[in-house]
Amino acid sequence: MSDSGDSDVAWTYYKDRPEWNDVTPVPEDEGPNQVVVIAHSEKFVDVYDYFRAVLQNNERSERALHLTKDAVELNPANYTVWQYRRDLLKALGTDLRSELDYVEVVIKNSPKNYQVWHHRRVLVEWLQDPTQELELTRDALMQDPKNYHAWQHRQWAIKAFGLYDRELEFVDNLITEDVRNNSAWNQRYFVINNHHGWSDLNVQREICYTLEKIKFIKNNESAWNYLRGVLLHDKRGVSGNAVVTSFCEELYKNKCRSPYLLAFIIDICDEAIKKEDSNCMHNANRAVELCQALAGKYDKIRSKYWNYICEKFKKFQQDDNNKDTADKIDE
Repeated sequence: MSDSGDSDVAWTYYKDRPEWNDVTPVPEDEGPNQVVVIAHSEKFVDVYDYFRAVLQNNERSERALHLTKDAVELNPANYTVWQYRRDLLKALGTDLRSELDYVEVVIKNSPKNYQVWHHRRVLVEWLQDPTQELELTRDALMQDPKNYHAWQHRQWAIKAFGLYDRELEFVDNLITEDVRNNSAWNQRYFVINNHHGWSDLNVQREICYTLEKIKFIKNNESAWNYLRGVLLHDKRGVSGNAVVTSFCEELYKNKCRSPYLLAFIIDICDEAIKKEDSNCMHNANRAVELCQALAGKYDKIRSKYWNYICEKFKKFQQDDNNKDTADKIDE
């Protein structure tokens, strides 16, 4: 679907259709000082000149509805066309289920077009029938697992109509196929957060699930980010969960130097310092060491960031040393 179509064998221009003789086309007004003139095809100009005419006259007719189809084919991202089409559907009492079928075809041809997904959502809201939405979005995600618009529509349908029952199974299959699929990890969080809840049992289950995935691929940012998100719901925090800290230490001991592991250990040290753990200086020293390792070797592309974080821990070291010196003087 694009500004083409002049090669359509059976196409008849609207200006040559007898049933449109009563309509005066309205050309596009690009203003008096055009910087760049867009070279539209003759078919595009013809369709949109007539579209502007019926829109200007607020015509509510079957021919206007058919015209919007031609306009969508040439530019499926045109908001005004879709809005006018919705107005026509309501005014004409059109069968909305046939419209769903039509929109499905448009989505398959233009799966990353916000306007068509929004149109679909409005139709489902009007019908109060989400029975096709999980299958439709599943098919779209099979083509592109990171299609933001398909995920957004799926989340809306699930939340609006309570379609949570088998969503974890669906997400688990996607993560199994591609453990780096950040969109699938995000969907997992969405399901737990909005349906299952963050009971201690669920938190520990999700931690175990995530650690197993990290074991499989240690340099996977998606899983490490998910682990952070889960631990926000653990009252023990990042540094207080023995399962997580032991897991990280074991990886480090076995020579794993994934930047995500090192960054996570820095977070553990940082939280322990804020909790005024008895090993504050040890944690600060270790954080400095890890920041320097990241900046100098394991995550050099973000060296400025790690040097900045390093200075925070160095300041803590200095303040703590000054405090010890002051205490000795007082003695």
